[in-house]
Amino acid sequence: MFKVSKYSKNWLFVLVTLTLVLLVNYALAAKLTSVSDTLSDSEPAVKSNHTIKFTLKSPITASSTIVIDFADQFQSTSTPTFDAGDFDIASSSVDLSIVDAGNCPGSGATAVFQLTSTSTANVFTFTHCNGTAEVADDAPVTVKIGTNATVGVTGDSQLVNPPSSGSYVISITAPAADSANTRVAIVPDVAVTASVATNFTFTVAGVASATTTANGEGGTTDVTTTATTIPWGEISSGTAKKARQDLTVSTNAKNGFSVTLWKDQNLTSADGSDIDNFQQTATSTAVAWSSPTADIDDENTWGWQGITSEDSTLTVGDTYGTASYSGIGSQSAPIEIFFHTGPANGVTVDKGRTKIGFKIEISALQEAANDYTQNLNYIATPTF
Repeated sequence: MFKVSKYSKNWLFVLVTLTLVLLVNYALAAKLTSVSDTLSDSEPAVKSNHTIKFTLKSPITASSTIVIDFADQFQSTSTPTFDAGDFDIASSSVDLSIVDAGNCPGSGATAVFQLTSTSTANVFTFTHCNGTAEVADDAPVTVKIGTNATVGVTGDSQLVNPPSSGSYVISITAPAADSANTRVAIVPDVAVTASVATNFTFTVAGVASATTTANGEGGTTDVTTTATTIPWGEISSGTAKKARQDLTVSTNAKNGFSVTLWKDQNLTSADGSDIDNFQQTATSTAVAWSSPTADIDDENTWGWQGITSEDSTLTVGDTYGTASYSGIGSQSAPIEIFFHTGPANGVTVDKGRTKIGFKIEISALQEAANDYTQNLNYIATPTF
């Protein structure tokens, strides 16, 4: 028969006891789950906010603690020092109160923590206040540290990231027997550079006769224009003629563009006869069209030519209103007929596309000639 001596029995008892102790300790220690720390800035040696998340395994009850221990390479900002206002704690989307050490309330329907340690080694300890509600096991917890802590007051202190690139450990214990580690990567900023070539396209398009006139003028166009011609043909006394050209601009100019127009002369014949500017002037004030007044002693009143624009957002606003006209400017004083303050796509009305209307009318006093000519100059200017 196999016999166990009394000494063997004693050793067996010790062995069993140690095994039970080890088993008990192992069963009580649990690992937090879903642990993470999100930085607001991962660049080395800069201030950053932290959003730490984890899920409890055990409840946090009276005098239990949450301890967050950052790697020594993190540095606390010295001014201002950390206080309760620099932290937020929430559980299951419910904000929990944090008070400075020694300011625990006697009771609370939700958990309250006091900030009991902010060591220079970057260890932050939050102690549950007796008499306030516990935080249940398996509850998700979020801790914010820095200026992202906004419950009650906004935080004004932040940790400074380690000075060197690398992976750094943050240890979390909550409550004392349950813990886990997470890591953050400290990496330099990525410098992104790019260039975008400038582009600018300005087009003038002719419009066929019998087409809708520009800017609310009644009737239809009387002549067919091209991008480079306005052929009025023979003009009869007392019968106004209308023409139209369409303008488009496409550009990536940040500050937009301006299009102005000037004439090299009045519509003039070889013998010096001319058809004058509408109202004898080109000003920023446009008015409704009126027929030449035919003052026999003033040749400036015998025949007129004018212009209108549909662009209602010129530099000075809606200069031309509806069917209002001005004269055409000179090279030293061109008139603005198209304007926009940003990039243009060549399609959007007033921002990339507009219509320009021309009108001419003579009285019976206008001198006869078959060679009236002038040149009009569009000047399109982008502002990058």
